[in-house]
Amino acid sequence: MSEWVRVCSVSDLPEGGRKVVEVGDRVIGLFRVDGKFWAIDDLCTHDGGPLAEGALEGFTIICPRHGARFDLRTGAALCMPATRATAAHEVQVQGNEVFVKLREP
Repeated sequence: MSEWVRVCSVSDLPEGGRKVVEVGDRVIGLFRVDGKFWAIDDLCTHDGGPLAEGALEGFTIICPRHGARFDLRTGAALCMPATRATAAHEVQVQGNEVFVKLREP
C-alpha cells in the first residue's frame, strides 16, 4: 500500500511550474496549474519519453518527442500517438509542504 511522501515545499513550485521528483522507485512529474498541484508518471506511454520536459498548455502536458498530449488531472492520453493513460497520483498540501501518494499502475 502506498503512503504519503513529502516531495517539496509549496514555495518550491511557482504557478505554471514543474518539477521532477522521485517517489519510491517512480519518477513523477509534479506541476502547479490553476493554484493546484498535479502529479503524473514522468513517462509517455507511447515511447517512454520524459513528459515533464514538454510544453505545458493549461492542464495538458505535451510530450517533447512526438507530441502526444496528456491531461495532468487524470493522466488520460488525449491524442495520438499515445493511446494509453499515464498514471496520475494523489497530491495533498499540508501547510507549506506538498505530498504525493502513488496510485499503483
